[in-house]
Amino acid sequence: MTFGKGCHLHLIDGSGYIFRAFHALPPLTRKSDGLPVGAVAGFCNMVFKYIEDAKGGDAPTHAAVVFDHSGHTFRNDLYDAYKANREEMPEPLRPQIPLTREATRAFNLACLETEGYEADDIIATLAIRARDAGGRVTILSSDKDLMQLVGSGVELLDPMKNRRIGPEEVVEKFGVPPERVVDVQALAGDSVDNIPGAPGIGVKTAALLIQEYGDLDTLLERAGEIRQPKRREVLTEKAEQIRLSRQLVTLDTNTPLDVTLDDLEVKAPDAEALLGFLAQMEFRTLSKRVAESLGVEPPVIPDTDPAGAEPHEGPPLAPIDLSKAEVIRDAKVLERWIESIRERGWVAVDTETTGLDEMRAGLVGISLAVEPGAAAYIPLAHRAEGGEGLFGSDALAEGQMPMAEALAMLKPVLEDDAILKVGQNIKYDWKILARHGIRMAPVEDTMLLSYALNAGLHGHGMDALSERYLGHQPIPIRELIGSGKTAITFDRVPIDRAAPYAAEDADVTLRLWRLFRPQLHRARVTTVYETLERPLIPVLAQMEMAGVKVDRDTLSRMSNALRSCSTR
Repeated sequence: MTFGKGCHLHLIDGSGYIFRAFHALPPLTRKSDGLPVGAVAGFCNMVFKYIEDAKGGDAPTHAAVVFDHSGHTFRNDLYDAYKANREEMPEPLRPQIPLTREATRAFNLACLETEGYEADDIIATLAIRARDAGGRVTILSSDKDLMQLVGSGVELLDPMKNRRIGPEEVVEKFGVPPERVVDVQALAGDSVDNIPGAPGIGVKTAALLIQEYGDLDTLLERAGEIRQPKRREVLTEKAEQIRLSRQLVTLDTNTPLDVTLDDLEVKAPDAEALLGFLAQMEFRTLSKRVAESLGVEPPVIPDTDPAGAEPHEGPPLAPIDLSKAEVIRDAKVLERWIESIRERGWVAVDTETTGLDEMRAGLVGISLAVEPGAAAYIPLAHRAEGGEGLFGSDALAEGQMPMAEALAMLKPVLEDDAILKVGQNIKYDWKILARHGIRMAPVEDTMLLSYALNAGLHGHGMDALSERYLGHQPIPIRELIGSGKTAITFDRVPIDRAAPYAAEDADVTLRLWRLFRPQLHRARVTTVYETLERPLIPVLAQMEMAGVKVDRDTLSRMSNALRSCSTR
């Protein structure tokens, strides 16, 4: 259908849906592996309700769900402190972000996001295009920033309150009509988004000033006429700051998009794809409701639950087969793995190095795992055989990725807030990678998970945990590097022997994470882990890397004083 007169476009604020769902529902994890899915469940229920409600007489002809793209936007280029006040995304929400995109596509709705722009910019661009084409637009959101778009066939609908917002409601909120909302916001600023505005001027005062002078440019040109000294001073001295604020709050209606309005035509969900996704998420109740709506049989979802402190009680995981470990030797293969990581939203990571001192050890390789039995090793700095003698070659072995290239490809993934990185004693790996310019976040640590669950009951090293909970004995490191004076460093281990060992570390770590994570709330130690153990990983790592500055003279005097006290 060609979009035009008589068409009705619905634009759904997907990011708003996600955060509402996350904060409205209690924590929920997928039983089979402990993955947090509460926000995904809430999001899916909201989308399903939207689809059911939209079947009425005023059904949309076109629709899209719009998301914020993680990372830098053009507003950060204008003002580097933009949104600097925002709290970090809650850790349990991070791995759920990519799943909400999958859910959107499973419901057969257009899923839109654009790098460098916010969801509001995409919504503004599509709304203006639809309006200019003669169609109607309903924006499903409670975001006040979108009120500047209201009018001429564009309206807001707050889906939580089922309240429609037209020009009259905008005047009620801001004291000015939609076309002057940007002027009021530029003056009042926004503490949530860290938009400076005019210090000391709030929404009410800003509205009165715009009502009196007509628009922001006229107000700033005639600021010297204002009788109140403080207002006059602020508007005169902070004029450029106010103009910058206007740029920050103005939505970009020319956001580059790779879709047209015609591409957003509403399509019925594909029962197999949608129910397959819901079954994968293990949403039994919603699966039944959706299946009933679509007139098909609901999927059978096994009731797997890795509860308890002993090994996995659900269907047994495939045994660890080291022959299946893949060696990543070029960018093409690594790109395939990166795509797999992004699809899942998590990855187990382990680094292989030349020693145990993370401030001096050299990086030799990196292992990754995305699912039990799906692990790989990236060799980066293994030495050619015969190079360990006094005059031997120190050249790199063949069949490795250039370290700079591999790290450059991995950096966006390892620093992506939407992808969870899992490690065993991950603080060590964090520091190794930080020395190469990569700051991993967010992170989980199986060693700390084990400690929170079973402190004092047994050791928490990977080998001990693997034997106790997975029934698997990992390859001993001494088999590769030897021991004592004859021991070699890991970079001297041939790649064909190093790869199974390294990939095993990542595979075991992922399996332990899947086993331990769901047990936190059952053992009532979620708060300890989430508020104490886990947040301290990057904090301690940075402290240890920075070190402690010591005044030698003061330390010497303190030492002498203590020594004299002890001899008395």
